[in-house]
Amino acid sequence: MDTKAKVKGAEFLIKDISYKDVFIPEEFDEEQQMIAETCIDFVETEVAPNFDALDEHTEGLMPSLLKKAGELGLLGISVPEKYEGFGQSFLTSMKANESIGSAYSFSVAFMAHTGIGSLPLLYYGNDEQHAKYLPKLATGEWLAAYCLTEPGAGSDANAGKTKAVLSEDGKHYVLNGQKMWITNGGFADMLTVFAKIENDRVLSAFLVESSWEGITMNPEEHKMGIRGSSTRQIFFNDVKVPVENLLGRRGEGFRIALNILHIGRIKLGATVLGAIRRAINYSVSYANERKQFGSFIAEFGAIKHKMANQVVKMFATESAVYRASKDVEDTIDSLLEQGKTYGQANIEGVAEYEPECALLKVYGSESQDYVVDEMVQIYGGMGFSSEAPADRSYRDSRINRIFEGTNEINRLITVDSTLKKGLKHKINLFEAANEVVNNLDKLQAVETEGKEYFEIKHAFVSNLKKAVLMLLPVVSDTFKRDLVYEEEILMNISDMIMHVYVFESTLLRVEKIEKEGLKHDAKIYRDILDVLTRDTLQKTYSNAFDAIGSFAEGDLKDKLCNALRTLTKADPTNVKESRRNIADKLNNDGLYKF
Repeated sequence: MDTKAKVKGAEFLIKDISYKDVFIPEEFDEEQQMIAETCIDFVETEVAPNFDALDEHTEGLMPSLLKKAGELGLLGISVPEKYEGFGQSFLTSMKANESIGSAYSFSVAFMAHTGIGSLPLLYYGNDEQHAKYLPKLATGEWLAAYCLTEPGAGSDANAGKTKAVLSEDGKHYVLNGQKMWITNGGFADMLTVFAKIENDRVLSAFLVESSWEGITMNPEEHKMGIRGSSTRQIFFNDVKVPVENLLGRRGEGFRIALNILHIGRIKLGATVLGAIRRAINYSVSYANERKQFGSFIAEFGAIKHKMANQVVKMFATESAVYRASKDVEDTIDSLLEQGKTYGQANIEGVAEYEPECALLKVYGSESQDYVVDEMVQIYGGMGFSSEAPADRSYRDSRINRIFEGTNEINRLITVDSTLKKGLKHKINLFEAANEVVNNLDKLQAVETEGKEYFEIKHAFVSNLKKAVLMLLPVVSDTFKRDLVYEEEILMNISDMIMHVYVFESTLLRVEKIEKEGLKHDAKIYRDILDVLTRDTLQKTYSNAFDAIGSFAEGDLKDKLCNALRTLTKADPTNVKESRRNIADKLNNDGLYKF
């Protein structure tokens, strides 16, 4: 594929990347920042005062807030201008998602409408469908939901039993079946419903208006978290769907579902940033108000350790999400220049980075879980009280490891899609990997003597990539077609891929900040990078060690373990001091300003 992006999907594993070739959050332009501020202002003025009321399912409140967002144009940021949208770029939409992401249940409803609710139509709909429905969705006149999951079909979406049968006169599909866990189900006007036509083995997709006869619903689900979002089971009983409401081609539904989930994954990576930022800000505020033993708890080393790690998680997630987002955007632009339609360009642009989308969903959701868990701990006893903000942050975070495909599924997708890119020769993965395997005895630890700071960090990145590469051909050769059943090993390797991508993204951001003079306090970003370096080395060693022990024996095991020790060898650094520096800046600023 001809792209403007400097690397294809997963190609970061086999290429040296320059900081000049990545986008970092410090480079958002004035217009993008203004859109983000508009989103933040809307959340703080319209949504935040209603957090409790939303959780109590106050009748009509959620749809009214969504419609207000639509009146401001926030529901149409990604929709082309001719359909009443703003026609903004992929990167801009990601920044907007971050800004809405701090709104708890509202952000779930918002993302369901603008993402999985509207994007199937936007990317796969024909001109007539666009003209009929898109303006209503972009302005908030209508709200949308996505109906894929069934009681017997979760991650295995193609196992769904909902069926559509063509009427005798050929004018309608008669739809029968049920869907569950439908976000916005209680008030959505348009449903994208996945069903099998006749005896097809694969799904098709339909645009269904909720006002049509034969649609009924169960009461609202009572959930652990995101209580303010509407989640209902929907039943379709002989619903007549006009044939012109088939979305895309017959049998294309599974592909539509998968491609929309790719987009949802990377967008979730951005959305959690807003939630993480809110949790950090609550944490530092409380830590500087609560006194124990005559001192604010923010002054204690144990609390500084927690707050610093919260910052590192946020900064690293942010670095990786926007690096990948710009690569996606550049690829979309290139595809448009090649003559692809708007929908095709967006679908293919995101699909190119399938491994990155999956790993960012995992890393972002688990970073949020870490941050909110430490938020509860910083609050102490008050953190366990429903009267403190830690309660909602903690409960609402948990769903993100299940949304958009569970994290287990996404870990497997990360490594599977990476391997497929190599096997299909889209990237020279196995050529690079075999080079590492054939030279295990020549691998060298990172030399620090007389080396410049960023040169050392890049050497660590290079070695960590080699640790991934040396395992890929060995496990492939060992298990061959049975590799798919070795999920534990695959998830070990997936985590290695994920952590090296995030580490490299953070390194490139810090290097760009410093070398292009984008911040006046560049030293603090080295502290963040130093903490992340130690964390990444340790996680890589642990995952690789477990993987090797799970399949290798004898001489092969010895060779791989010796190589792993070499590749992850590093001198101790004073991460205690680094964390204290990070926490001190957070405490002095009073909120996240990194």
